[in-house]
Amino acid sequence: MHRDIGTTAGGNASLQQVEHIVWDWNGTLLDDNHANMAALNQVCIEFGLPTVSLEYWRTVFRRPLRECYTELLGHEPSDAEWEKVQVIYDAEYLRHLPDCGLVPEAPRALKQWSGDGGSQSLLSMASHEHLEPLVGQRGLTPHFTRVDGRRFDSPHDSKAEHLVHHLRGQEQDPSRVVLIGDIDDDAHAASAAGAQAVLVARGLMARERLAATGHPVVDSVAEAVDFLRRLSWGT
Repeated sequence: MHRDIGTTAGGNASLQQVEHIVWDWNGTLLDDNHANMAALNQVCIEFGLPTVSLEYWRTVFRRPLRECYTELLGHEPSDAEWEKVQVIYDAEYLRHLPDCGLVPEAPRALKQWSGDGGSQSLLSMASHEHLEPLVGQRGLTPHFTRVDGRRFDSPHDSKAEHLVHHLRGQEQDPSRVVLIGDIDDDAHAASAAGAQAVLVARGLMARERLAATGHPVVDSVAEAVDFLRRLSWGT
């Protein structure tokens, strides 16, 4: 069955009926924009650069991450500089992480999808050792058939290879899967894996850049799940 929700959701893609959602974590379910910006601006300070706004970073942020830091720094970082960026960023982000809660509508959206009989899992580019306890501490583990952080390094610093591994591990048919995320790499990963995507314009990437992928764009995870419920079950 096909129903076009792309126009309503702010994109051009037609989504097929779906059975399984793969959720992104940072910026999608976890409300951590402020922690990311604090970490980014600590990098700016320690490199002698002016601090930047979320609005600016939404026009720059992308994967591979090293490319957007080249734009920020004004030159391609050396290996030593790149290591310094990562150490500064990670330390400052972790300092703010305890203040990061779930986006307000996330628990209800997760319960709705499960309650309608859909399955869901979680895939993040954060390290697996870092991610797993955070999900458990927030009481979300029972919602998911699988939780995967970054378990291996990929040459292109993209979620695509990780999504393929994640779906194979669950024997999911990619054509019945939607990845809900907040950056264009989520859309590219879904396309590469043979899955679909819905993008939420509340994270580190501007709506216009999300819409340019051709995938539906919504304002919240609640809106994403509402669209998918209507698509799949007419509810």
